[in-house]
Amino acid sequence: MPKGLSWQDRKAYLSIAKRLTKRGSGTRQGVLRERTQHYGVPNLVKYLADVSFVVVGGLATRLYMPERMTLDIDVLISRSRLPDAEKALRKAACRKLGPLTVGGSSWRLPDGASLDVLALSDPWVDFTLANPVHGEDGLPYVDLPSLVLMKLASGRVQDLADITRMLGGANKKDLRRTQEHVRKWRPQDTEDLDSMIRLGKLEYQDMR
Repeated sequence: MPKGLSWQDRKAYLSIAKRLTKRGSGTRQGVLRERTQHYGVPNLVKYLADVSFVVVGGLATRLYMPERMTLDIDVLISRSRLPDAEKALRKAACRKLGPLTVGGSSWRLPDGASLDVLALSDPWVDFTLANPVHGEDGLPYVDLPSLVLMKLASGRVQDLADITRMLGGANKKDLRRTQEHVRKWRPQDTEDLDSMIRLGKLEYQDMR
């Protein structure tokens, strides 16, 4: 997984975004309100058996912002269940490609799709797995606050852009939940989160 931005580079990125973002730039085109699921996801339940998971990554963002093309399928599981997940994947004729540096492993599914199984032990993981958001395809997806936590931890430019756009379209309740999650689990990112909320709302022409 590519290394994220340094603290200094993140500050520089947010500073540039604040200067260049135009009020209502996406709302006028009507694109920011779209929620679609054009890119299909295999029935991951049959591959992971009884291992609890949620879909994360680029595919999960489409529940909270306009869908963007992504070729990756990422799921989150508890690190303690990684042996069970790998056993189930092998039994379903999936091929292991190798370990992930963040924890977990990468796989090739029988239909040729690639699957990254992120196995984390962070204290918020169990709660996230127990409280999924179900997509139109019936699969369990990560909720917005936990997705923001993961993208803050990754810290890549695309992840910061995703956070900004997702929070721009979030309602007050979800914004409050996300802020509470970040204050609890990643307090060092609270100031940056507030900046991304302001940028997102600016794009939506909604500063409330």
